[in-house]
Amino acid sequence: MFTRFARLLLLCSLALFSLNTFAAKPTFNICWSIYAGWMPWDYAQQNGIVKKWADKYGIDIKFVQVNDYIESVNQYTSGGFDGCTMTNMDALTIPASGGVDSTALIVGDYSNGNDGILVKGADSVASLKGKPINLVELSVSHYLLARALDKSGMSEKDVKVVNTADADLVAAFTTPEVNAIVTWNPLLAEAQKQPDSHLVFSSAQIPGEILDLLVVNTETLKQHPELGKALTGAWYETLKIMSGPSPEAKKARSLMAEASGTDLAGFDQQLAATHLFSDAKLTLDFIETTQIKTTMQMVAEFSFKHGLLGDAAPGADRVGVETPAGVWGNAENIKLRFTDRFTKLAAANQL
Repeated sequence: MFTRFARLLLLCSLALFSLNTFAAKPTFNICWSIYAGWMPWDYAQQNGIVKKWADKYGIDIKFVQVNDYIESVNQYTSGGFDGCTMTNMDALTIPASGGVDSTALIVGDYSNGNDGILVKGADSVASLKGKPINLVELSVSHYLLARALDKSGMSEKDVKVVNTADADLVAAFTTPEVNAIVTWNPLLAEAQKQPDSHLVFSSAQIPGEILDLLVVNTETLKQHPELGKALTGAWYETLKIMSGPSPEAKKARSLMAEASGTDLAGFDQQLAATHLFSDAKLTLDFIETTQIKTTMQMVAEFSFKHGLLGDAAPGADRVGVETPAGVWGNAENIKLRFTDRFTKLAAANQL
């Protein structure tokens, strides 16, 4: 009888140990919003790719869609998520400037025409002088406008910025009162359908400046490098599946298109204006140059001018940005990091 009792006690202990082990499995929550360059994450989750890589490293990863893009970044910044998809400018001006040390784990692409300036009845940036321009103020659209004006020998003093919610931009452009807007796809493609509309400037004219990232909390990544490995592995596997003309690739892109509210042709059109780094080696070729460092300096200077680095910021270099090519800004206050560590592992097939 004692033997039976001991055996039962042992089995219960083993079961309890197994339950505790399962409960202790690290779980990470990542938020994302709809954009062509971020749809691969949703596909990877829906089709088991994220789970496959998470299981390999003994963790759980959950991607959560947040419909409002800026809200997703704010929720990440407040600690609601371990990672979030965002642009390089928003990574600097929201979490990094807010004191949250963040790492750009995946540099997925840069906008290569997905963001643009539309004008009715004119075909040049110069035609904007003295005119109102509707856009989401202090967004990458605002940055794009500033760069376009600068390249045309003008400044923001030469135009009037009208802050408009992204959800209202296309409808506003259909009215006689609004003659110029700055926006991104798929809104840009929809607005271009308006009669006599002209794309006078796009992100293709500032390649590599508007970056689309997956950002994770630096401390979390430091404590759990397996998270970086799993996410990186899932990302590049997904890009391999969706790239090219094969039936499998078209099926993957069709599912991404449907999830983002368009069809395959529409999604491929958006991808054509997205310089997607389709494999890890191409990503390394980009992130290991000085371009990110130079770009982040321009972004920081724009952000400082518009008060996006905080009211107490003494200058554009208040926040340090670490890149493989060196640090820009305050080396004593590094809060945004571009890493090549995990991309190198992917390029070497060592994940």
